[in-house]
Amino acid sequence: MGRFGEQYAAWKRGEPVRRGGGELETEVADRAAPVVLGHADKLPDGGTLVVVSHGGTIRTTIGRLLGLEAHHWEGLGGLSNCCWSVLGEGARGWRLLEHNAGTLPEPVLGDDD
Repeated sequence: MGRFGEQYAAWKRGEPVRRGGGELETEVADRAAPVVLGHADKLPDGGTLVVVSHGGTIRTTIGRLLGLEAHHWEGLGGLSNCCWSVLGEGARGWRLLEHNAGTLPEPVLGDDD
């Protein structure tokens, strides 16, 4: 456990931790979610917003957008490298449509189709 042993133990117990002195997960979500929402509000009907970030930031932002309590965010699981999640806005708020996806849905349409 070494240098951050107590922080690691607290994190494993589900307590908020400033890992290595960084931000709490809730602080990351406080910073990132409003940015995503601000850009989403500017989309035309049927538009798509692509957000690229670190997996932890994506997970906490998804948790905040879904209205989950912070202690439930870990239940979303990590986001693997080069994978993505898909959210959609429904009548009662945001919904998680896909998480940790690594293959494109069919059919994929592009300019050359």
